Amino acid sequence: MAAAPRLYRSVDTPVGRFTIAEAEGAVVAAGWRGPGGDARSPLLDAAAGQLAAYFDRRLQDFDLPLMPAGTAFERAVWQGMCAIPYGQTRTYADLAKVAGGVARAVGQACGSNPIPIFIPCHRITGSHGLGGFSGGEGRMTKRRLLGLEGAMLDI
Repeated sequence: MAAAPRLYRSVDTPVGRFTIAEAEGAVVAAGWRGPGGDARSPLLDAAAGQLAAYFDRRLQDFDLPLMPAGTAFERAVWQGMCAIPYGQTRTYADLAKVAGGVARAVGQACGSNPIPIFIPCHRITGSHGLGGFSGGEGRMTKRRLLGLEGAMLDI
C-alpha cells in the first residue's frame, strides 16, 4: 500500500522558515528542513494560523490532529511532552519516569520528534543544563522558544 501523499506549507516564523506537512487529515511532520511548499488546506491553514498565534503569544495550546510516526516508546515520550504546560520545562529524567524509559532514550526520542513546536520537545532540559535541540539553529532556537513562553531559564 502506498503512503498517502503529503501537502506542505511553509511559513516564516521568528525562529526561521518552518514547514508543516499534512497527510491523511493530520499533521505528520514539521520543521526547519524539508521540501517547503505553499499548499492550502483547512488543516494547513489552521496549523499556520495557530503557529502565528503561538509566536504572537495569543495561543498556548495547539489544537490540531497530530500523527507522528515512531515507536511505541517515542510516541509515549511525545505524548508526555504534550502534557507539559506552556512556559514550563521538565528534565529528560522527569519524562523518562512518565514514559517508562531512561533519560538517554528520552533524549533520542526528543531528537527524532517529527513535529517540533506542536510537540514541544523544546520544553525538555537536562538536569544540569539546557540540553540539546535538533531543530532550527539548535540550542539558540530552544532558548528563543522557551523565552517566548516565559520559561525560567536559570541553566
